[in-house]
Amino acid sequence: MTTRTRPFVRPCRPEDRDAVYDVCVRTADAGGDARGTYRDPDLMGDLFAGPYLWLEPELAFVLDDGERAVGYAVGTADTAAFAEAFRRTWLPRVAGRYPRAQTPRTPDDHMIELLYTPERMVLPELADHPAHLHIDILPGHQRAGHGTELMGELLAALHRAGAERVHLGMLTANTGARRFYDRLGFRELAVRDPGPLTYLGRPTGALPHHGDHRGAGAA
Repeated sequence: MTTRTRPFVRPCRPEDRDAVYDVCVRTADAGGDARGTYRDPDLMGDLFAGPYLWLEPELAFVLDDGERAVGYAVGTADTAAFAEAFRRTWLPRVAGRYPRAQTPRTPDDHMIELLYTPERMVLPELADHPAHLHIDILPGHQRAGHGTELMGELLAALHRAGAERVHLGMLTANTGARRFYDRLGFRELAVRDPGPLTYLGRPTGALPHHGDHRGAGAA
């Protein structure tokens, strides 16, 4: 009889890249599957996962089901420094795959515009929450406490890196993710003209002592 391994959180490794990208695109539509939405299936990963794995691998964790990564949490302790490094070292690595449209019109164009404007991450209203993060878990592994485990590992790592407070930008339409973040002590941060996003923040200290009942989708 085969005993199934309970998913566990561990530091991300280079060989997790493809699985992390898969999780990213399969949760990129307000927590739903965005495969087929963009011409290049790596676009969402190159925006919201890859630069963190490349620039700050010590702040990248995955949920491992015994075969592959089925969730991840990534972040940076210093958003301004991260945006500068994104432009200087990450953008040249991937820009050749994504020609920039003069006037963005399609879903691809709008996401590619985000790729070419990393400074968008630096908002004055968030200056006292200098760290930021992304967390995503495949639907089949949500509502089991794994989101809390991932978040706990990343928050502890951000705290060790010297960041006292962290923020995230989530699609306002992702109401399931909002309930998850609320349970973990995140509170809404006022940002002028946030567009489709809601910004949330909290200290990088310990999480509340209760399990979550839903993992995050696209954060």
